[in-house]
Order: sequence, then C-alpha cells, then structure tokens
Amino acid sequence: MNKMTSTKETTTQKIAEKDEAIEVAVDKEKSLSKRFFSFVKELLILVVIAFILAFIFKTFVFQPFKVEMSSMTPTVLPKDRVLVNKFIYYFSNPKRGDIVTVYSPEKYVDTGFSIRNLFSSPRKILIKRVIATEGETIEIKNGDVYIDNKIIKEKYVSFKDFNGFGPLKVSKNKVFFMGDNRPNSKDSRSFGMLDVSEILGKAAITYWPPAAFKILRN
Repeated sequence: MNKMTSTKETTTQKIAEKDEAIEVAVDKEKSLSKRFFSFVKELLILVVIAFILAFIFKTFVFQPFKVEMSSMTPTVLPKDRVLVNKFIYYFSNPKRGDIVTVYSPEKYVDTGFSIRNLFSSPRKILIKRVIATEGETIEIKNGDVYIDNKIIKEKYVSFKDFNGFGPLKVSKNKVFFMGDNRPNSKDSRSFGMLDVSEILGKAAITYWPPAAFKILRN
C-alpha cells in the first residue's frame, strides 16, 4: 500500500515537473517573442527619427550636389561632388567671391544642369561665383572686372572673356553671378541679376573624388 502510494506520488510529481517545464518553455518563448517585437519597434522608431533628421539636415543645413558642367573650372570640375551650406545665409548676406548654388531663372533654357541635386530637384540649379552685390556697379573691360570703377583681383580665373559688359548697377536684393570659366559660362551676363532668395546656399567643400577634396574659399 505504501509502495503504491509512493509510486503515485512520484508519478504526480513527475507530471507536475513536466507541466512546470512546459510552462517555463512557453514563458521563455513569449519572452523571446516580446523582446523581438520590442526590438523591431525600437528599430522602426530609430529609422523614422533618422529619416526626419536626414530630412532636416538636407533641407536646412547641408546638401550634396554633383557638378555636371564646366562653367566653374578650374575651381570645381565636372563630376566633382560638393557639399553646400544651406543655413549660412540665414545669418549673413552673400559676399563677393562666395561660390553658391542658385536656381536657374525660368526664362534661361539650357541643355543640361550645371549642377545636380543628389536628392533630385524639379528646377535647374547652377553653381556660380558671386561677383557683385546690391548697390555695386559692375563693368568688364578687356577681360578685367571692375566694381565701382575699381579693378578686382581674381586669382581663381584661368581664362578671361574679353567681351565687354556694363556698366550695370546691381538692384536691391539682387546678386550678379559669373562662372570662373568665363568664356564658357552662361551667367548674369546672359540672363541678368538674380534675386538673393534664389540662392540655395554656399558651396563649402568638394568631397568627391577624394583627390579633389578641398575647402572652397573666396
């Protein structure tokens, strides 16, 4: 009798232990599943945050562009990639010598982009250098540029254009642009002054290809 009772107790104990083991396994499976979904949720949140930060960075801070034409050679070459500072002109005005990206005027029709927005843009974008700003008078004589009747030094120009221009006074809130490759640049000499609001930002560096890396200075 005692032996049978002992056997039943042992069997009951084994069943209880087996049920407990199953419950533990189920709990572990639920815990792993819960942790997995928690990980996925956190990952999705991080992706969304990264996307938002990238959008803010691209829209208001820095934006990469690929140069496609030769109007700014030798300073910036075709296929160079430049990083454009988009917030600098929130705090200051464009200055003579700044290399900027600017929306092409609607009336100006070109066969291609001077520069391509790596995030795509519905409007043509040019990369040019600021030569004259509001209130200044520009004139070009014998390939030399005069601002307010004073010749300016342009070490960045390799090839001069000996066609005369001006004199022309820059209007309020306008900027006069030219490319460094003067004979092969369509700029304010062709399409006139552009509004300051059409400037996207100041080209800060060329970062690709690696051999072309440099800080773009005035």
